[in-house]
Amino acid sequence: MSTILPSSVPIARPESDPRGSRRLRSVGILGTGTNVPTRVLSNADLEKMVDTSDEWIRERTGMVERRIASDDQATSDLATAAGRRALENAGMAPEDLQLIIVATATPDTSFPPTACYVQHGLGATNAAGFDVTVACTSFINGLMTAEGLIASGTFENALLIGAEKLSSIVNYEDRNTCVLFGDGAGAMLLGADQGHGEIIGHVAGVDGSRADVIICKAGGSRLPSTPETVASKDHFMHMEGRKVFKFAVQVVSNSVEEILAKNGYKIEDLDLLVPHQANLRIIESATARIGIDPSKVAVNIEKYGNTSSASIPLAIEDAIQSGQLREGHLVCLVAFGGGLSWGATLLRW
Repeated sequence: MSTILPSSVPIARPESDPRGSRRLRSVGILGTGTNVPTRVLSNADLEKMVDTSDEWIRERTGMVERRIASDDQATSDLATAAGRRALENAGMAPEDLQLIIVATATPDTSFPPTACYVQHGLGATNAAGFDVTVACTSFINGLMTAEGLIASGTFENALLIGAEKLSSIVNYEDRNTCVLFGDGAGAMLLGADQGHGEIIGHVAGVDGSRADVIICKAGGSRLPSTPETVASKDHFMHMEGRKVFKFAVQVVSNSVEEILAKNGYKIEDLDLLVPHQANLRIIESATARIGIDPSKVAVNIEKYGNTSSASIPLAIEDAIQSGQLREGHLVCLVAFGGGLSWGATLLRW
């Protein structure tokens, strides 16, 4: 029979028990890396595929081109290349890596996790690994998970990779969705008590009552794959764009305001906002609502389109290369996606 102790009674631990003196460690960023396919799918190319135009796409999304993986490239291939670059930039050998987290909505297989393929590809023989799947919010949830595991002392370092082959679930006969998405990967290597800066905090949430707003219906236990699901195109992504737009503008602004207030900062303290690159109109509407100077917002949607879990690390890398992101900057990463889900991370670069 178990005994429930009153909350006022402390649980005694022997002095040798390491949990008694464990403290949460600060977690910093050791290195970053990205990888995108070489094939470019431009608006002009899409004009030849569906009833659309360059002007229509630019006005509604801000997108000009996106990258598309080849038939023989999987999500793990993109992720492995990005992860290798992050390790090289940090000067870390693959065998010293302890954990790999792949944030993705397009895994190589239902199981094993894509992280297993990445571990093998990198030669990271001592690393554990798993996937995080929260649609376009996966990278933020992966960052929150990695930071917690390192801060607690479970791991000394972790490689987080946001990677997607969205072209594998996009219906290129649907002009409302096929113009939006591209493929790519971005990685971030995290370590304890070291790095360029420190992760300060996170906020995250989901609204499961609206899970069907962005969905890939078939292929799971609720609707297993059959000839009928293939014929009805239920293995492709379905999205209700207007509902997503309204949700996104509200949740992006709310998340940024919440995480700043939670950690004692104001919007004017923020040096850079890195939003999920889903739609330029969403980014502009949300940032106007927040009241942040547009020069402090990282935007590269014209180059890659919406790459889901990869969009934030890809935008971070571009901001580093352009000088928009510099050491010491207070940075907020914010995302939204299927679920419906949302999340934000505040860090000092």
